[in-house]
Amino acid sequence: MGIKDIAEDFAALCKAGQHEEAGARYWAEEVVSREAMEGPMAEMRGVAAVREKSAWWFANHEVHSATTEGPFVHGDQFALRFEMDVTAKQTGQRLQMAEIGLYTVKDGKVVEERFFY
Repeated sequence: MGIKDIAEDFAALCKAGQHEEAGARYWAEEVVSREAMEGPMAEMRGVAAVREKSAWWFANHEVHSATTEGPFVHGDQFALRFEMDVTAKQTGQRLQMAEIGLYTVKDGKVVEERFFY
C-alpha cells in the first residue's frame, strides 16, 4: 500500500468519525505524537501512550461536529485539516478549533504525527 492509499484510507476513517480506528490501523508501535503546546502531553512516544492521549481527549471533550479535509500528500508525509466544535467537559467552555495534522509514514505505518493549531 503506497502513501497515497494510506493517506486516503486514514482520511476516510477520520471523515467517518473513526479517529481511533485510523490510529489502530496505521500507528507504528514506536509512533511519536507531538502537540503544539507545553506540558505532559506535548510529546507522547509509543502506540500505548498515543492511544491513552487520544482516549483522554475524547473522554474530556463533547464533540458537537467535526470535519476533516484532505489528504494532502507530499513524499512520505500527508496532512489533514480538522475543524471541530467541542465543549470541554471540565470547564463547560465551548470551542471552535482548527488544526493541521502532519503524518510521516514509514513501511506503511505512521511513525510521527504533529499537530499545528
